[in-house]
Amino acid sequence: MLAYVFWHWPNPDIDDATYRDLLHNFHKTLNANQPRGFLRSVAFAVSGLPLQTTSQPGFEDWYLLEDSASLDLLNEAAVSGPCEQPHNLVARQAADGTAGLYRLRSGSDDLASARYAMWFQKPARMSYQDLYSKLSSTTAADRVGLWQRQMTLGQTTEFAIYSSAVIQPPDAMPTSKVELQLVWPR
Repeated sequence: MLAYVFWHWPNPDIDDATYRDLLHNFHKTLNANQPRGFLRSVAFAVSGLPLQTTSQPGFEDWYLLEDSASLDLLNEAAVSGPCEQPHNLVARQAADGTAGLYRLRSGSDDLASARYAMWFQKPARMSYQDLYSKLSSTTAADRVGLWQRQMTLGQTTEFAIYSSAVIQPPDAMPTSKVELQLVWPR
């Protein structure tokens, strides 16, 4: 499973409730008109992301896909047909954004139940096998998923663990912890 993840921040002159409603309507329309290979989307209000370029709260959209070929279909469907107007309404209110492509490495893909995220880089001298081994007990827990960046489409962090409960990072591993507030589905 792949996820196209898009982080965005509203223009300062739009109020939070209006932006959330526009974002919710876009996701509702997209999920009602799913392109082939698109599984579902989840959107969060977030604050304090490591890549965030502003102090104002931002938003994080996860578009879950069967495979990389589905990305082209999503890209077209999100801005045309029934999705065109809802997309354009929220896009006109966005001040900035960046994205990345992630793969579920282990654990759960139940992002809608996540309320916490932990973003981190693999320590420089640690092998990927050692990292996965170190995280295996964490990602074996219920509703915990480990996501790894597959493609950088902007400034992004290599790994994220999404969970429904607070989790502790492995010893000596610097992380950025983020609380998530579900916007879609609600």
